[in-house]
Amino acid sequence: MRTVSSATVATILGVALYFTLFWGFDALRMLTSPTYGLEDVWRSQFVFGIGRVFGLTPIGLIQLAAFFGMVKLAVAAICAVHIADRLRCLAGGRPASEVLEGGLILVVLVTIASAGPAVWSQNTDLVREQAIQLMLAAVATGLCIVERSYQNKAADEVDATPVAATAAAATEGTPFRPWR
Repeated sequence: MRTVSSATVATILGVALYFTLFWGFDALRMLTSPTYGLEDVWRSQFVFGIGRVFGLTPIGLIQLAAFFGMVKLAVAAICAVHIADRLRCLAGGRPASEVLEGGLILVVLVTIASAGPAVWSQNTDLVREQAIQLMLAAVATGLCIVERSYQNKAADEVDATPVAATAAAATEGTPFRPWR
């Protein structure tokens, strides 16, 4: 039975821990602020950039900032659930990497939405920050795919052996009779 290396699992856990901590604290900072984080100019430039593209009013900007705060909190919670699932799997079982992949899809969507205004305003520091987060999500997604392919191969090896032995025993010595 083939298994995934512990470096792969450690990398996936590291990325999940990164998004749990950093996006969780960022979401809590945004959601506990009276203006949903808009007073921090550096971290809220993407909200103002998206608001400028769509022509949002001040109330619309606050609602957009609250939406991004909730999405970041959801991603942090999803990654925390995945870490708890990995710890549960130490006792035995298979981890559900689909949960983390769903959270990483949200990371990619938010990162691309945040990187657009940073590119338009030619802010290389924000683009670099978003590119790092996008690369972390891509690496974790790729490793989840590798892990799932190993799990599928191991399941196919376990399932195929009894079927092949049963089929060989059933057809041995008996002729093929389709009408019987």
